[in-house]
Amino acid sequence: MSSTTSQVSVDFRPWVALPVEASRRILPAERAKRKCPIDNIRGSTKCRLRARKLGSTLRTARKGDHMKFGSRQTILGATGILMVCLVGVAMLSGQAAQEPKPQMAEELFKNVQILKGIPVDEFMDTMGMISAALGMNCLDCHTGDSDQSWERFAADTALKRTSRRMLLMVNALNKDNFAGTRSVTCWTCHRGDLRPKVVPNLAVQYSAPVEDPNEIDILPAVSGGPSADQVFDRYIQALGGTQRLANLKSFSAKGTYVGFDTHHTKIPVEIFAKAPNQRSMIVHGAFADRVTTYDGRAGWVAAIEKPLPLLPLTGGNLDGVKIEAMLAFPAQVKQAFSQWRVGASAIDDHEVRILQGTNPRQPPINLYFDESGLLVRMLRFADTPIGRVPTQIDYSDYREVSGVKMPFRWISTWTDGQATIELTEVQANVPIDAARLARPAPARKPQ
Repeated sequence: MSSTTSQVSVDFRPWVALPVEASRRILPAERAKRKCPIDNIRGSTKCRLRARKLGSTLRTARKGDHMKFGSRQTILGATGILMVCLVGVAMLSGQAAQEPKPQMAEELFKNVQILKGIPVDEFMDTMGMISAALGMNCLDCHTGDSDQSWERFAADTALKRTSRRMLLMVNALNKDNFAGTRSVTCWTCHRGDLRPKVVPNLAVQYSAPVEDPNEIDILPAVSGGPSADQVFDRYIQALGGTQRLANLKSFSAKGTYVGFDTHHTKIPVEIFAKAPNQRSMIVHGAFADRVTTYDGRAGWVAAIEKPLPLLPLTGGNLDGVKIEAMLAFPAQVKQAFSQWRVGASAIDDHEVRILQGTNPRQPPINLYFDESGLLVRMLRFADTPIGRVPTQIDYSDYREVSGVKMPFRWISTWTDGQATIELTEVQANVPIDAARLARPAPARKPQ
């Protein structure tokens, strides 16, 4: 057994039970004085969707960038808009704590009129898609007291009724013009703005186009560049080589977690991983832990701020935690996808090679490698009825543990938040209690 340990001074102040993760912390200046009442609730429902504007809405999100915020005039009377929350959500009573099949949105929430027949985690991703497209948060659309409980999200508002009409309009556009494929989404027109722009922007027209490394349609690499096999081979060598990776059977890690959901206060985090593809991350809050686990077949999130105390992961979310678990033991990643394409782009003005993996009936995954051969970004997608939502993880600070290089810092960015994890200690090839990698217990709110 070997380990890498460094000491970091951390202020482990209480975690305030995850109130309004992103929606309060990234408001533009003119709205900063408006305090969301959910911040006064300990262990309550949390509005997880983003605020009114996230600068350039991460169009060119790059490792280490700070979020920039643009101001805009509030437009309350827009009728041609999509809003953050399409339908009301409220907890139904009397459901089982654990069910063999994931619950559908209409089984858990009240007043679901359009988004029926999708699992709860996909329903919440749909809310995140709308939030990203319009730069709004939950309380911009729902009634002002919705933060008090999930039940109150069910109340109708004029904006919610408009959103349902807009969703039907977009569905009709895709059906009539694109054979039902999701070629038009909320993002197509809104691009992070409350109301779509109708006048050309001359500054955009006559300025250099901005390259987005996170595009699903990646740019092909120049002729004569490395193949996918060569990029993978260099990655494995950069990490320490095939034999050293094969010798890594498990590891446990400790560190810190900080993000919108912690009021930018560092709190403890633990990670447990076992080859080939089991992983659990436990974020220790003051009032409750948040546990994300993939046991090799299924995945869950146990957290008091979720609509379910134990939320099963489905679709792209399940694929996402699976690939994150596999990247802990990366020699197997190449075989996880049936096809790989090689592309080229730049992150922070540094050239990167992109490998895009695809499987039938599954969203793609993008892996980004810098000149050292190491992985610097992973981009994955989850499908929703109104388009795909991205999750981006940037990796840095690689250090050697038992002969294998591991990232000691990564930044996760998704449609309703951003968090930074920094490891302070990693122990390789240690026994991992099977319970750590099994289905977690449902989260319990503090009494």
